[in-house]
This record gives sequence, structure tokens and C-alpha cells, in this order.
Amino acid sequence: MQAEWVDYNGHLRDAYYALVFSHAVDALMDQIGLDAAGRARHRSSLYTVETQIRYLREVREGQALRVETRRMTHDAKRLRLQQTMFVEDGAEPVATAEQLLLHVDTDGPRAAPFPEPVLERIRELP
Repeated sequence: MQAEWVDYNGHLRDAYYALVFSHAVDALMDQIGLDAAGRARHRSSLYTVETQIRYLREVREGQALRVETRRMTHDAKRLRLQQTMFVEDGAEPVATAEQLLLHVDTDGPRAAPFPEPVLERIRELP
């Protein structure tokens, strides 16, 4: 966590929970083959359609964060994720997010089915 993400109460500002979860989606995109090279090759990307965040515990300045991401459901064009944020190596979640992502043909832009290699990696996600 960066110092400028902290509010006047010494806690992680609510908007930055969304940023941390967004960076975790970026890491997942790399994992499933939609990294920068994959996005260029497939001429596609993921767009966030919906996000719901639950704030469970305070995050204090200086605490390191980690996010675990798992696949809830998917179809040919959509991927729904459950994300859980933890402080450092703690076992108690500090926040959760549920995100609905849409695969988009960037030439449109319009919704499009996942390329088969990407879909295969999505199927392998926990």
C-alpha cells in the first residue's frame, strides 16, 4: 500500500480497495493469456461490467496487502470472480469483491467469445 492511499483516519481510502482488486484482475489477465501480448494478438480485452466490494476490516497505513482470486462462473463471453483481500499473511479477510468481467473485441468494441486458449485457462482456474 502506498502512503497517498491513506485517508485522514490513517486507513486505506475506500477507492483504493477497488484499485487493489483491479490490479489483481490484471494479474489474472496475465495468467489466462490476456497479458499485453495476448490482448494485441487476440485484439481483445476484459471490461469490468460490475463490481461489489464489502469492507470487512480496517487496513492501516504501512500494511502489505494480498488478494486471492477465484473463478465463480464463466460462459463464452463472461467471467465472474470472487476476490478476497488480506493484510500480509493474515487469515482474516479485510475485504471481498465480486466482479463481472466481459470479454470484448477491441476493434468494435463489442462483446465477443473468449479465444479458445484463453477459455481453456479460465476453465483451469480454481
